[in-house]
Amino acid sequence: MTPAEGMVPQGRAFPKTSVDGTRLVEYSGEILIGGAEEWKSVIRKNPLKEKLRSGDGVSGVFCNLPSAAFVEILGHLGFDFVIIDAEHGPQGVETTEHMVRAADAVGLTAVARVAVNLPQNLLRYLDTGVLGVQAPMVNTAAEAQAVVSAIKYPPLGRRGLASVRASGYGVGMPTREYVQMANEETLVVVQAETLQSMEHLGEIARVDQVDVVFVGPTDLSASMGFGGQPTHPQVLDAIERMGVEIRRAGKVAGTIARDPEAYRYWRERGFQYLATAATGLIAQVGRQYLEGCREQERLGRGAPPTG
Repeated sequence: MTPAEGMVPQGRAFPKTSVDGTRLVEYSGEILIGGAEEWKSVIRKNPLKEKLRSGDGVSGVFCNLPSAAFVEILGHLGFDFVIIDAEHGPQGVETTEHMVRAADAVGLTAVARVAVNLPQNLLRYLDTGVLGVQAPMVNTAAEAQAVVSAIKYPPLGRRGLASVRASGYGVGMPTREYVQMANEETLVVVQAETLQSMEHLGEIARVDQVDVVFVGPTDLSASMGFGGQPTHPQVLDAIERMGVEIRRAGKVAGTIARDPEAYRYWRERGFQYLATAATGLIAQVGRQYLEGCREQERLGRGAPPTG
């Protein structure tokens, strides 16, 4: 039942205008409250999915900083997506929702990386209005299917439906239209980052409705016995082979690209969904700035002291 249905007795004729002047709009049998006779979409097309479908590479940022302002800046800079990192960051559901609002304001696709792949946990982050979920440590096809089931509404999954921000609080568009669009536009990303996931990679990648398989180099390196060495030759070779298998299954391959050189390296090997880290970006730019400033001091380019 929508809020509007709860306000007006069923089986009664509906007035065109309520007491306070708000229009009551009938659309496909559902009653909506709105300021005009056309309902407004509350979930936009996902440009990230469109770019991936077309074969383009996309650039994103893992953001483990609980800052809506930082997300907004990323959008103004022109990044394709932000991964709001609730696995390795302190932000909870409420902070994530504010970060999603910031992303929406600048046309930036927001994806939430959760810490626990339980349906109730995924549901709460989905309800904030993210256009994608990234699930860590997916080791089998059954685990991947469980993630899909938690993200998609029936008949594709078992996601619970309520009047939350993602659905426009139940007043933005007809519920059945929202459900269909959410199922079409929400990106499903599963992370393969262990030896076990390598063993089952083909089965994981072939799970219906999985869009992207993201190879996590840091955890993979630890699982392979090279902890803290994500660029070890054997780790890089494993990631490359995993990318081939993911693409053979018809899915998008993703991984970390810490800098433009890493981006070039993985794009040449067929990876499309590539992301760096917010803290890494800040550190890189900060170091460059300080090195430049201190070089000027070493060259004696400061003004002579006064007095």
